[in-house]
Amino acid sequence: MQTRHLGQLEVSAIGLGCMGLTMAYGTATAKADAIALIRAAYARGVTFFDTAEAYGQLNEEIVGEAVAPFRDKVVVATKFGFKNGNPAEGLDSHPERIRAVVEKSLKHLQTDYIDLLYQHRVDPEVPLEDVAGAVRDLIQQGKVRGFGMSEAGVAAIRTAHAVQPLSALQSEYSMFTREPEDKILPLLEELGIGFVPFSPLGRGFLTGAIDASTTFNSDDMRNKLPRFNDDAARAANFKLVQSIGEFAQRKQATPAQVALAWILAQKPWIAPIPGTSKLQRLEENIGAAALTLSPDEVRELNDMLARVPVQGERYPAEMMKTVNR
Repeated sequence: MQTRHLGQLEVSAIGLGCMGLTMAYGTATAKADAIALIRAAYARGVTFFDTAEAYGQLNEEIVGEAVAPFRDKVVVATKFGFKNGNPAEGLDSHPERIRAVVEKSLKHLQTDYIDLLYQHRVDPEVPLEDVAGAVRDLIQQGKVRGFGMSEAGVAAIRTAHAVQPLSALQSEYSMFTREPEDKILPLLEELGIGFVPFSPLGRGFLTGAIDASTTFNSDDMRNKLPRFNDDAARAANFKLVQSIGEFAQRKQATPAQVALAWILAQKPWIAPIPGTSKLQRLEENIGAAALTLSPDEVRELNDMLARVPVQGERYPAEMMKTVNR
């Protein structure tokens, strides 16, 4: 697989988001199966794996055990930023908390260093100079290699980057969520910061497997998201997915591959991290790296997106307050 650079870090063009292996999308994947999936991803060229304290100790342990045989060949990202690692308890990016999270993550990941350490969400109670300074110290100690932020806004990125240069920003970005294009992507290009889109397949919607009649397990987070729990929004958005599917047929590809290839075509320093627990979907996603879209095809897709605006917010109102700070 082709590689890309996030700051000084070299990663596969498509990574693997590991959150869904243990939470958020229904029944967790058995540990042995999750480890096998991560190793299958590596065998197919994936060298970028994403986890977080907030995904639970087991998630980090799975990633750590899975990549142990080839640890020096991959980039492992994890995150800090919530009280006790629990988003429901609120934010906590105090330096002492950052240091404590890193020590635990190093243990769970069975490693001496974290390649990419993100602040999971900007904490308005802690000066970003203190956050970036704490990560800078960890980099100097050799415990962290790169600094990242997630869902941060322009001012926050500039402030943190001035103290400790960022390797990457991770935020939601897809054909369904294009807010970063306005101010964030130009800023990242200016500062030389890589971009890691999470939910690049619109939490599964852009695969074409979800329509107005699809139901989710009771513990699936999509039940709480406006784009999924509003029947009118889901029906309207499915029309867009159908149009993407027609384009995909012409390219002898799947809608998911077109959605990922569209992201890769935006900038050479973007590396999406689609998540899956299924080998078939993993291979489908990886196949997107070989799908080339011409400038005319990208324009055609952009015109299609403009004609069918996405309906519904990506998060409930309270959660939207925590993004792009």
